[in-house]
Order: sequence, then structure tokens, then C-alpha cells
Amino acid sequence: MTGSIDGPGAAGPARPPIPTREQARAADRVFGDRRELADRYVGHLATSGIERGLLGPREVPRLWDRHVLNCAVVEELIPAGVRVADVGSGAGLPGLALAIARPDLRIDLIEPLERRVAWLDEVIEDLGLDHVRVHRDRAETAASTIDVDVVTSRAVSALTTLVPWSMPLLHGSGRMLAIKGRSAGEEIVKAEKAIRRAGGVRPVVLTAGDGLLPVPTTVVAIDAAPAGTRR
Repeated sequence: MTGSIDGPGAAGPARPPIPTREQARAADRVFGDRRELADRYVGHLATSGIERGLLGPREVPRLWDRHVLNCAVVEELIPAGVRVADVGSGAGLPGLALAIARPDLRIDLIEPLERRVAWLDEVIEDLGLDHVRVHRDRAETAASTIDVDVVTSRAVSALTTLVPWSMPLLHGSGRMLAIKGRSAGEEIVKAEKAIRRAGGVRPVVLTAGDGLLPVPTTVVAIDAAPAGTRR
């Protein structure tokens, strides 16, 4: 998929969006001395990411606020030095955004589609993210080989489906962090039985990026309970 973001029929490849002053300030805060890597990642999203269909061309002007910063601020909810699994990574959101912001994390990206896995591998190599691995696998079967402290996701599925996929990756200890929209609270209510069956406890709606982003990121957090303590 090629073409400019300036409109239908315009020639030339899409160009990475220039962040606004507010977005640049937020990016500097979140990424620190790794800001240049974040710029390069946005460049990949705006070019090869669009060309290979990982994102739609209309998303290019919104890459910084709606996608990269929206995901990266979730790093404030993740403890230092833990292992993270990102379910349904797609274009690396939130997994690669978190990897750039937090080099102390070990991150496993779980993605079933080969073309997306190939793109993720290319971006990881180009950015030198040696603390990130990509697994071509489905979330519901990945728990046999992956054991992490935190599971992240964004725009993958409703909680009723997402919880049974995510919680097994924690093996009874850790936290699931799912980026959601305004209906997060309603999703928790609908998923009460699924959460309980999967060994989840204390579901709560949190926000990340307060005071940094115009619209903070909404996150559903669910803790994992050891098998012996479940009811």
C-alpha cells in the first residue's frame, strides 16, 4: 500500500508526521535519551508499516498521539526489570513503544501472522532492541513456552476473550494491562465470569499519562491469583 497522506492520487510515499510541540514535549518525557529511537519507529510505521497494511494510511497524522504516546505512557504502570508479554502485537503497539521507553524490560511480542512477524523482526533489528523477542504464535497457546510478570494488549479483543488468552501467560503471578476505551468499566462487568474462571482478581480501570497527554490512556488492570487462592 503506497501513496501520500496528502490525499487520494497524490504521488510519493507517506512521510513520518512531525510531532506538535506538546507531542514532542511528551515524547521527550517518556522516551528520554531514547527519543531518537522513537522517531525512527514512527518512521517505520509511517512508511513500511503502511505499505504492508499494518496500519491504514489515515492513521499517519495520528501516529504520535493516538498510537505511540498512547501506548508508551503505560510504562508508568510497569515495575522495573520485569518480563512483559505483548499479546497480538501487530505493528508493535504497545510492545515496541514500551521497549523503546523501557530498556530495563524483557519483552516478548506474540503475533500469529507471518507478515507482521517479519516486519517486527526488521524494526527490532534496525532499532537495536536486543531485549525484545518475537514469537509467531497465538496467545491462547503461547503459555506453554512463555511465563511473564506483565501481559499487555491493545485493540485485540473484548475482555471476555482477551482475559482467557492473557492470564495463563502470568502462571498465577503478575498483572494484565489491557489498553481500552471509554467503555472499559462496562467491559469489566461483562467479563466478570471470564475473569474469575481465568484466575483474575481485583479488576480496576486505571489511567496513564495524566498531566502529560491531552487524553490519558485508559487501562484495565487485572491481577493474577495463584491457583491455590482462587475461589
